Amino acid sequence: MQKKNRISILLLAGALTLLSYDLPKDWVRAGNQPNKYEMGTDPGAGINGKNAATIRSIKKHVTGFGTLMQHSMPDKYLGKRVRMTGYMKSQDVDGWGGFWFRVDGKEKGKVLSFDNMQNRSVKGNTEWKKYEIVLDVPENAAKLAYGALLSGTGQIWFDDVNFEIVDKSVAITGTWMTLNEPSNLNFEQ
Repeated sequence: MQKKNRISILLLAGALTLLSYDLPKDWVRAGNQPNKYEMGTDPGAGINGKNAATIRSIKKHVTGFGTLMQHSMPDKYLGKRVRMTGYMKSQDVDGWGGFWFRVDGKEKGKVLSFDNMQNRSVKGNTEWKKYEIVLDVPENAAKLAYGALLSGTGQIWFDDVNFEIVDKSVAITGTWMTLNEPSNLNFEQ
């Protein structure tokens, strides 16, 4: 009986190893419930048959979210309008998923602009689709933060994230911005 138990334990450990993902280089796990999610690289699952990043819930019920993210310096984007694009697909998302992009100011906790796609989120089962976020990066920006998130249960995959400078004719998607000064106080715009 002991031998059968050891074999069962080894098989279970092997199965769990196959289900775990390696964290992609330069990406970090975060969110308000990161330990309720597996996050990392899913080899061969990408839009082009190469790697994709994934976030998968490991609990039946999750209140909160997990994100796979990066921080970077804003230098090449200062004073510019920036479009972040990426491809995402989902499976059994009961909650919502999406990309997110935030521009931080120099003061701790100062957010200059932000969009997390919550008002146009990914839900249920979807195939690969391209999404975008467009934000202004003010001259006083100190840091860019971005990634993908899953709130609730299910699994998302994301791939081919890209940043490009666009002109001011491209509408911003951000839902929160700190203005440099009061604006449109008579509501005529």
